[in-house]
Amino acid sequence: MSAPPRVDSADRELRSVLCAAAGNKLQQKPKAKKPLSDNAKSLTFTAKKTTQCPSILRRNGVSMNASYSSEASSSCESSPLSFASSSSGKRALRSNSSSSLRRNLTGERDEKASDCFSDGRRRCAWITPKSDQCYIAFHDEEWGVPVHDDKKLFELLSLSGALAELSWRDILSRRQLFREVFMDFDPVAISDLTNKKITSPEIATTSLLSEQKLRSILENANKVRKIIGEFGSFDTYIWSFVNQKPTQSQFRYQRQVPVKTSKAELISKDLVRRGFRSVSPTVIYSFMQTAGLTNDHLTCCFRHHECISKDEA
Repeated sequence: MSAPPRVDSADRELRSVLCAAAGNKLQQKPKAKKPLSDNAKSLTFTAKKTTQCPSILRRNGVSMNASYSSEASSSCESSPLSFASSSSGKRALRSNSSSSLRRNLTGERDEKASDCFSDGRRRCAWITPKSDQCYIAFHDEEWGVPVHDDKKLFELLSLSGALAELSWRDILSRRQLFREVFMDFDPVAISDLTNKKITSPEIATTSLLSEQKLRSILENANKVRKIIGEFGSFDTYIWSFVNQKPTQSQFRYQRQVPVKTSKAELISKDLVRRGFRSVSPTVIYSFMQTAGLTNDHLTCCFRHHECISKDEA
């Protein structure tokens, strides 16, 4: 019996190499990743930062929008703009800048709408050449002028309360009738009137105000009379809330003028505590504007500077 053939070391190495080659053809090993260079690493880091930009823009959208709109707008107005979320920061900035431009142009048109008066003077935007003459005269001669007469103050307070049912145009057209019915708004004389007389058929047929409003004017006259007894005058009481000096506003556009302020809320709260009726913060702020406790004429209006001069005088 012959012995098995011997395999030397050379043949054994050759066979292992051949088997390895055949295995590579059937299943290739994954190639090892090459190390990234410094330039490639910086590019990859930059790409990751770029994907985070929209979220950063969304978080900082309000501050970026404010600075962007202030540079893009030709107006010096800086009203807050609504910031809508979007997938791109640039798209948000473009939409906000366009809306800001539209608002500024609208404000400029509102301001220029008062330029076409025959006398060539510019007025507040809510006064136009088509406004009633009594309304224009009220704006030019009374609105915003500081008032210190008790009768006049009570008249303006009562007329401001009537705004809940009538417009200024209707109130001014019936102003003389109001004065006849309420005895020139003398608080002492009105307080002597009775509810029966104030609601008589003769007055009801004039359709001045509702019975509730008429009664509120009568009751407020009694409260004004008590304030006069306590402070010496209604003027001293009401002007003490503004330290005897009117507030000088610097509004350029009509939409900037508020309907009430914290000061109006304070006065309203104190009047209600004293028993006054129809003296909401909105009514009180209208009264403050009319009686000159605040000068809310737009800065483009010729009356703005005249009211300041009257206050300084």
